[in-house]
Amino acid sequence: MRIRGVDYHVVEMNTGGASRGTLLLLHGFTGSHATYDAVLPILSADWHCVTVDLLGHGQTDAPLDASRYEIEEQAADLIAILDQLPVQRASVLGYSMGGRLALGLATRYPDRIQTLVLQSASPGLASEQERTARMLKDTALADKIRTQGVADFVADWESLPLFATQRYLSEDARDKVRAERLNQRAQGLAGSLGGMGTGAQPSFWEELPALQIPTLLLAGQEDQKFCGIALEMKTALPDAKYITFSNAGHTIHIEQPEAFGYAVRNWLRIRGGTK
Repeated sequence: MRIRGVDYHVVEMNTGGASRGTLLLLHGFTGSHATYDAVLPILSADWHCVTVDLLGHGQTDAPLDASRYEIEEQAADLIAILDQLPVQRASVLGYSMGGRLALGLATRYPDRIQTLVLQSASPGLASEQERTARMLKDTALADKIRTQGVADFVADWESLPLFATQRYLSEDARDKVRAERLNQRAQGLAGSLGGMGTGAQPSFWEELPALQIPTLLLAGQEDQKFCGIALEMKTALPDAKYITFSNAGHTIHIEQPEAFGYAVRNWLRIRGGTK
C-alpha cells in the first residue's frame, strides 16, 4: 500500500465473517505484522484485524531520513492507511514501541480511535533530561547496528533482562521470534531508533488526563517496570482498566497468547466496536 511516499505492508484478516469493527495492531521494535500470529485467530473471529509493518520493519520501506520515522509522521501514515481501507474509526492495539505509537495516534487523532489497548507500553520519558540521556543511548545503538549488522545486534538484544522470560517459550516459538528479528534491516532499525526511539518521542504524560478514549492497559507480572508504568497511566487516564498476566514478562502476546487474546477480545466486546 503506497502511503505518503512510502510502501507499507498491510495485512487484513477477519475469520468470523461479521465484524464488530476494525482493530489496528501495531508491533514492537524488531517486530512485524507476524508478531500477532498466535492471537489473530482469537481476535479476528470478532474483528476486521489490520496488521501493519511499521516503517523500517518487515516488508515496509526503510527511509534514509530518520525524521520520517517520527511518531507524528507515522501517526499520519496510519490515518492514511485507515482512509484507504476505508475505515472511519478503529480500535488500536499497540505493543511496546507500537504502544507508544498508538498513544501518539490517539492523542493526535482522538476522533478516529474507538478504543485503545496498550501492552507493555509507556507514554515516554517525563523530563527533558531523561529524554536527552536516552537519545544518546539510542543514537549509539543505531550506530552499532549500522556498523555491526543485524545478527550481532539481535544476539545482544535477546540477552536483555526485558526478554528473560522468553527462555520459557517452546523452541519453535523462540525460533519464530528470532527469525522475525533477524529478518530486519540495519537501516530500518537504526532509522526507527533515531526517529521514534524512547529518547526521540515526545512525552505524552501530560496529555493522558484529557484522553477520553476507553483504554485497556496490559502488563506481565514478571515485567515490574512496565507494571509500574501501567499503574501510573491508570491513575492519569479518565477511563482505563489494568490487567496483569501471571507467568509472563514483556511479550505477553507471545508468552501467554491465549490468555492475552481472550482478555483483549472480552474487553473489546464490552466496550463496543465501530460499525
